[in-house]
Amino acid sequence: MPRRGIELRAGRFFHICNRGVGRRPIFYEPENYLYVIRLLRTKAEKHRVGILAYCLMPNHFHLLARSGQDEGLGRYISGVCGSYAQALNARRSRSGALFQGRCQAVPVDWDEYLAHLSRYIHLNPVEAGLVARPGDWPYSNYAHVSMDGVLIGGIIGNPASYRHFVESPQVLELPGSLKLPGS
Repeated sequence: MPRRGIELRAGRFFHICNRGVGRRPIFYEPENYLYVIRLLRTKAEKHRVGILAYCLMPNHFHLLARSGQDEGLGRYISGVCGSYAQALNARRSRSGALFQGRCQAVPVDWDEYLAHLSRYIHLNPVEAGLVARPGDWPYSNYAHVSMDGVLIGGIIGNPASYRHFVESPQVLELPGSLKLPGS
């Protein structure tokens, strides 16, 4: 597989995403989602990765994370995706690729982009019409972030402010012409 064009350096935030081959589903039942959530947590400890936001969708996923060691994020996401693909293939008696190539990793270099990206990730199931509110989607960390005081990089202020920021009906534009990945 060709090398990634961007180095996954320690201390930097990255938006990581991937989807199923041919845009097909990667999650088929609740147990699939829960297995990946466990993988996200256990492998984060091993590779010293901090997860700020995640959302698992039926045919793709989004992750906003920062690594505590150079290239740890690459090893982390490779471990999560590889372990899940092997487990799903065994469970469903299937073979072949599950994901559409290498995960995309986009650096997030400024606070306002970080805040808007977390909002984008947490609103993904609402925008897809799967739920009415982001807190209703059980396969993201929105409820934890918006209720328990774990805040996106300390940028928003408090849990109530973050909930208002995410659930506000008005369109919140990013400065300049930058668009969020996938939008």
